[in-house]
Amino acid sequence: MEPEHASVNGRRRAERPQRSHREVADELRTRIRTGVLRPGERMPTQARLADEFGVERGAVRQALRILESERLLTNVSKGSPATVAPRSDAAGPLIGPAATPLPSMAALPPRITEAFAADHVQVDALCLTAVSLTAAIGEAMRQIHAERLKPAKIDVRVLLPSRNIELAFPTPVDVSATERLQRHWLAHRNAQGQVLRHNLLTLRSTHGIDVDVTFRALPFTPPVKLYVLNGTEALFAYYTVKRREQTIDQEHLEMYDAEGTRSVLFAFEQGAGPRDSAFVEQSRLWFDALWDTISSELLLTS
Repeated sequence: MEPEHASVNGRRRAERPQRSHREVADELRTRIRTGVLRPGERMPTQARLADEFGVERGAVRQALRILESERLLTNVSKGSPATVAPRSDAAGPLIGPAATPLPSMAALPPRITEAFAADHVQVDALCLTAVSLTAAIGEAMRQIHAERLKPAKIDVRVLLPSRNIELAFPTPVDVSATERLQRHWLAHRNAQGQVLRHNLLTLRSTHGIDVDVTFRALPFTPPVKLYVLNGTEALFAYYTVKRREQTIDQEHLEMYDAEGTRSVLFAFEQGAGPRDSAFVEQSRLWFDALWDTISSELLLTS
């Protein structure tokens, strides 16, 4: 247990407002998933946790049972302290070589939320639009507003396709509709980026967090999406192009497109083995190289 989490001569109970068992579970879950509490490590005693959080032992037991049901803890009982579960269980479905990849909107939000538990949050994203990232950050924002997460600094960098290129996708089956589909995609790209930037920048005034959100334009259509979180985790998905139909400007349009929110994310984490560590490092280097070389200024305007 890190020193800042420990009580000082029992005074922590008096200094903190009463927490619910779910709030205790939320805090312990974050410590497990961010590595403060490591796989195989024994938890503090229930008495110590009760003193730290300023709650009764019954609330601590309820919190521990929640984490046991999520397979984050083992050996939860009234006797000896519980143990943090092995990595394949403790980090949820995204971490570990035997993990099951999930669609973006199932996999990304919990990983973003855990990344926001850091003091300095760094999110790098390469994608077709920012729709998945904008939605995924919502839970982290709620945790910050509830004061369960308190980052001091947030840096977000987003690479998106330039408005000045001919997109590989989405592209219409009938090429005569190319300009109309391009305008539609551009409006969507800009709107999602503006929402993402606005939501994050509000944290400056509401919570005093140092926030920087920057967009740059790519001279190509990315065939994959990539998220690098705090330089220690990389989430990767293929954009699988399919033929589909959509109504745009009240007109029926057939196109080749990829639905990014359903793209299956594969997760790699530093420290999870040589393959994972190398993938994270190379993903970070690749993103930095694109950012520093062939990308250009991007303005979220029509």
